[in-house]
Amino acid sequence: MENQPLVFERTFDAPIGKIWDALTNPDQMKKWYFDVPDFKPEVGAEFSFLAGDDQKKFLHLCKVTQVIQGRKIAYTWRYDGHPGESEVSFELSPDGDKTHLKLVHAGLESFGDHPDFAKGNFVKGWTYFMDQGLPGFLSK
Repeated sequence: MENQPLVFERTFDAPIGKIWDALTNPDQMKKWYFDVPDFKPEVGAEFSFLAGDDQKKFLHLCKVTQVIQGRKIAYTWRYDGHPGESEVSFELSPDGDKTHLKLVHAGLESFGDHPDFAKGNFVKGWTYFMDQGLPGFLSK
């Protein structure tokens, strides 16, 4: 079970276009996710961002691997100077006048046993983004 990807599924009271914009527009992303001014929703586009807690920040290095306009975006996720590479995907589907979002973060085991990259930390982070960050942004 340890090598299973993290999967989060939520339904939001917002149209797909609004959520797609929140996931792919750097001006929107920085309001609920991370500040990634060089983000482009294009396969092969690379971007990076600094994130972590007050004691330690990690440079995240990412590359877009899949884009289905308005439906799905995926990108690699690794840390500068550390082994391992994972992949994050966001998949959108209509649910009446709401939008279903499925987030999958696979390959976390590739980070080894580094305590900062423990699966529980990812669970905590993605739970925050899916239950507070994104809903809070969408409600404004």
